[in-house]
Amino acid sequence: MAVKDRDRFSTATRLRLLGEQTAARVYRSQTKRQARRSRLTGRAALLALVLCSLIVALAYPMRQYVSQRAEIADVQRQQRQARQRVEQLRDLKARWQDDAYAEQQIRRRLHYVMPGETGYIVIDPGAAKQSRAGLGAAHRPWYANVWDGVDKSDASDQ
Repeated sequence: MAVKDRDRFSTATRLRLLGEQTAARVYRSQTKRQARRSRLTGRAALLALVLCSLIVALAYPMRQYVSQRAEIADVQRQQRQARQRVEQLRDLKARWQDDAYAEQQIRRRLHYVMPGETGYIVIDPGAAKQSRAGLGAAHRPWYANVWDGVDKSDASDQ
């Protein structure tokens, strides 16, 4: 028995027992951590699945909501523009109701003169060349535009 007692208390034996005990503790702690990790991983996976489901479920309605808000904003902008245009047209109509404004526009646009007046049209030579070059029918008298239309229609018939 003396040999066994010596073996039991020898340094090598004690170190070996200490190593085995430590290894057993490490193994137990690793299995506990793995058990905790596996539970957390399952919970995390479930949470991720729920979050993904919510994102997928809410993605389409959110996209629809955003696009409808953009459409509403666009329609409101168009409505404001239409109201402004209506106001402009009302102002123009009111101006045309005034005889002085109508007379002024008739004189300016159609080159009319009142009885007893003599009308003159002064043509700038540079402007006449531009007018003939076709730079704009709006800058020419109305009868020139009508005559050009007749000439063009006559030319297209032949």
